[in-house]
This record gives sequence, structure tokens and C-alpha cells, in this order.
Amino acid sequence: MKRVLFSLFTFLISAGITFGQNSKVLSVGDKAPVFNATADDGSTWNLNDYKGKKYIVVYFYPAAMTGGCTKQACAYRDAQPAIESANAIVVGISGDNVEGLKIFKQAENLNFALLSDESGEIAGKFGVPTRDGGTVTKEIDGQNVNLIRGITASRWTFIIDKEGKIAYKNEQVDAAKDAEMVLEFLKDKG
Repeated sequence: MKRVLFSLFTFLISAGITFGQNSKVLSVGDKAPVFNATADDGSTWNLNDYKGKKYIVVYFYPAAMTGGCTKQACAYRDAQPAIESANAIVVGISGDNVEGLKIFKQAENLNFALLSDESGEIAGKFGVPTRDGGTVTKEIDGQNVNLIRGITASRWTFIIDKEGKIAYKNEQVDAAKDAEMVLEFLKDKG
């Protein structure tokens, strides 16, 4: 058993996957970590502004303007009326810088906040594995644009209930079906 754990640990380190120094893998029923972050519009988004009032869907995704992340974000965009009817809000969190998030939001007409976690601090608070960041180059309006991210987070989704506890956690997210699964959970709570 020790050999298996050591091999797994060695693999994760060699793959550049980390869990952050303040990380704690959260489980359903655990108190959600309080955080604030810079949103795509440059404002400060604070969890405490919503805690106790709404369910909060927090989804971590690897990189703006990439295939799976775009499918996931657009599914949340299209599900917004149903999510709002379930007394919930959505925030997407990635290691992208604010400028990249702004471009992503505008390009896909997203109707919820995207939060920047360039250092991986928020991902670490939730126990979401991260690895090195990078740059994605996309053509937008005829020009190449570099979208830069400090870290690349794994694709995990959480729902925080009105008491501030983790009510739902998915570490095996299907990008295209994530919003649908979240809505099923929220409907059962409503």
C-alpha cells in the first residue's frame, strides 16, 4: 500500500499537479471556505454577499476559450433562467487573468460572473488540484489574442447551500452536462 501511495504521489508531482499549501479536500457537509476574487468586470466578488441568501454553484474550469470550457460555460449561460428559478447563482473560476475572462465572457455572451484565481489560492481552499498555467491563442475579430492563466485548475463543481456548507461536489465533471446535473440537484432541493 505504501508503495502504491508513493507511486501515485510521485506521478502527481512529475505531472505538475499540486493541491496548494492551504488545500483541504472538501466533502459534502463541510463548511465552504470564504473567498473573494476579482471578477471579469474588475469588481471584487465576495462569497459573503450571497451566503445565506442563495445556493451558490462554484465551478472550477481549466482555461477560457477552450473546447470543453466553452461548452460548460455556454450550458450554464443557457440554463440561467432555470438556475435563477432555483434560487441559485453561478460563478466560474479559473486561473485566467481578468482580461482573458472579460474576452471569454464577451465572446460567448455569458450571463454570470467569471472569477480570476491566477495563483490557485481559491482552488487550494476547495482542494481542487492545479497544475502549471499557460497561454491559449485564439483569433477574435480577425486578431490573435493571447489568453494567459497563472494556473490550470481541474474541472470540479461544488454547490454551497444557504447555511454555507458544501451540499454537492462533483470531481468527474462532464463539461457539456455539468449545468444539467446541477439543475437536477437544485430541483430536488426546491
